[in-house]
Amino acid sequence: MNGGEPGQVREAVRGVPVPALRPFVAWYSGYRESGLPPGRHRGLPSPYLTLIITLDDQLQLAAHPDPLRPPSRYTTLLGGLHTSPAIISHQGRQSGIQLSLKPLGARTLLGLPAGELAGLDTDADRVLGPVAFELHERVRAAPTWPQRFAVLDEVLLRQLRDHRPASPEVARAWRALLASGGTAAVPELAREAGWSSRRLGTRFQAEVGLGPKQAARVVRFDRARRLLQRRVTAAGQPELAALAAACGYYDQAHLAREFRALAGCPPSRWLAEEFRNVQAAPA
Repeated sequence: MNGGEPGQVREAVRGVPVPALRPFVAWYSGYRESGLPPGRHRGLPSPYLTLIITLDDQLQLAAHPDPLRPPSRYTTLLGGLHTSPAIISHQGRQSGIQLSLKPLGARTLLGLPAGELAGLDTDADRVLGPVAFELHERVRAAPTWPQRFAVLDEVLLRQLRDHRPASPEVARAWRALLASGGTAAVPELAREAGWSSRRLGTRFQAEVGLGPKQAARVVRFDRARRLLQRRVTAAGQPELAALAAACGYYDQAHLAREFRALAGCPPSRWLAEEFRNVQAAPA
């Protein structure tokens, strides 16, 4: 996506990692904006860990998912799964690459389970060490988006480690939640694992970062907000009642409550504030 008003730069480019990385990285999202009024962007809960590598200015977090943490600036940021939005501010320009990392691949790619990053946003070098600096320097030096994505492929391939994967029971439960769009019943997931709901919850949270019920809420919300954005792009009408039914909510009011809880605002406000934000583009 490119465009904008005269004097503005608005770029959004989606990249797919090489096949060897796809079990661990869903996609790369490159973005660059300038010439805009100062603004804010909501980093919403999703089923992916987030790694952001800035290109020009540092990333400014005006509010973390953890409300006790003060505003912070990052050159590279790594964030775990969370259930409340991060608020990102900018002074008229922002640029970087956002990597969507799969929770079950965290041990292999990052060297630790996704559960250790739950609810956190931190400097990526605290986990990746010198690799975070290398990613930043080499991505900034690359002149085009395909060349930047190629740098990510090269560096991340070196990161693949022979760590113990998540247990098959947790992996099956997580994939079942994704396949159901967040509507799978937790007791049924536990029965399929041959575990109690309590044991599944403990093991699942340690590996993924959220318990099964919280993860289901996030998966369902992520599907709903992306489908909402696609419907408005295609037809111009949100049709919230139909969206609620399609995504497994009781009714439109239930959908609105979940948006307020997970995005910090109702769907109509999110659309008004974020619909054309390059970082909010649907997958």
